[in-house]
Amino acid sequence: MVQEKSGVKQKPLQVLAAILCRDGRLLIARRKKGDRFEGLWEFPGGKLEPEEKPEECLAREMKEEFGVEARVGGFLGSIRHVSASLSIELSAYAVVHVSGAFHLYDHDEIRWVTPEECRDYALTEPDRILLDKLTSAGALQENL
Repeated sequence: MVQEKSGVKQKPLQVLAAILCRDGRLLIARRKKGDRFEGLWEFPGGKLEPEEKPEECLAREMKEEFGVEARVGGFLGSIRHVSASLSIELSAYAVVHVSGAFHLYDHDEIRWVTPEECRDYALTEPDRILLDKLTSAGALQENL
């Protein structure tokens, strides 16, 4: 999908989501005050940098956002989302927490919730769409 901006076609921003599961629950995090998406919940992750592999990106993001070591597993699925200000391709990967205590650098709170409980939180729109896709495809059940 290519979006036009001022007559110039742009490829969607490649963003990765870490699907961390523990005891049947998923990790979600709330963006801190002052952030573009402040107050909204998301699956942790971030932008894929040029020349970076998805596994490297998510391991880096987990270290930067939470100070933890993580092992990145398989691809779970992706969605494309276009809004007035944003065009992204959000891809989800199974991630395992390897070591380290969680610290909050880019978020003000984290929660471990069931996929059903995720719907009670104000997720960003792309994360909500991704959750729906992963749930309907059964991709989450295999990782819980």
